[in-house]
Amino acid sequence: MTKKLSLEYLIRQPKTPIKNPPLLVLLHGYGSNEQDLFSFASELPDELLIISARAPLTLGAGSFSWYTIHFDTTNGKFSDIDEAKEARDKIALFIDEVIETYEVNAENVFLLGFSQGTILSYSVALNHPKKIQHVIALSGYINQELISENLNSDDYKNLDFFISHGSQDQVIPVDWAQNAAPFLDKLGIKNSYQEYMVGHGVAPQNFYDFKKWIEDRL
Repeated sequence: MTKKLSLEYLIRQPKTPIKNPPLLVLLHGYGSNEQDLFSFASELPDELLIISARAPLTLGAGSFSWYTIHFDTTNGKFSDIDEAKEARDKIALFIDEVIETYEVNAENVFLLGFSQGTILSYSVALNHPKKIQHVIALSGYINQELISENLNSDDYKNLDFFISHGSQDQVIPVDWAQNAAPFLDKLGIKNSYQEYMVGHGVAPQNFYDFKKWIEDRL
């Protein structure tokens, strides 16, 4: 039975009983829900406590978003930055709640996002680098409007990113994702960048690669 927190979520307890387990938080993409990335959970390392959060804004039945994306003929597609900042802060609070409620290892926290969930994973990690150690950034990009202008590389010594993108992605251009590694390199943040021959999705090899990346950090 899940305990009430500020966001709706699904949980997979560690398959191997362990005190203060490492934590993996999953953040789905625009128009999806907490069931989506949770489908990975059964295949991920047994010792992890896995939480899949549901975004707070309802688009339709079973369809949610972290913030609004506006579509119009004049400006094309653009994000509601105020809502995105609010979502970023809600996720940061939620992570604190999970750490306290489930007594996980606060020194081994993973954040995995897809698309809109990745954009927010970047912003949570870069604004709150003490909360998270490892980020799996799938099919997203760094939106600098969501990140403090006063970045201090001394804060980021414990951060580590696995970044991946589909080379055929028609939703978020691959060159947007390619900007992440140079940005992180300038801050001295460890990162690995991979591309796969897929569109806006996760290829099987991509899954195996980030699973291995997680295993190596447990």
